[in-house]
Amino acid sequence: QVQLVESGGGLVQPGGSLRLSCAASGFIFSRAAMSWYRQAPGKDRELVATIPSAGGNTNYLDSVKGRFTISRDNAKNTVYLQMNSLNPEDTAVYYCKARLVVGRIVDYWGQGTQVTVSS
Repeated sequence: QVQLVESGGGLVQPGGSLRLSCAASGFIFSRAAMSWYRQAPGKDRELVATIPSAGGNTNYLDSVKGRFTISRDNAKNTVYLQMNSLNPEDTAVYYCKARLVVGRIVDYWGQGTQVTVSS
């Protein structure tokens, strides 16, 4: 059974930092491209960052470049999102997604973790 469990969200003041984690199980993590998405109230879900299966060649939403860093530990089946210099516009539910290509594209999603940036 595939599971993606996000953690690390919470309330933080503007300028603060959080590190999100997404622990994966039920599939071969090292073969999955991993991504973080977010969805703010009343807005569409948007891609924040992505990292390929072997790491390297990360990509970011323009508004988070230089502030957020995606990384993965294939030994721990975990992907991370380090978020620095947070601002209220970063407030959203953050989701991780695993993408596998097994003859077809298969996407798995976590349940999300709330990040609120407010003074």
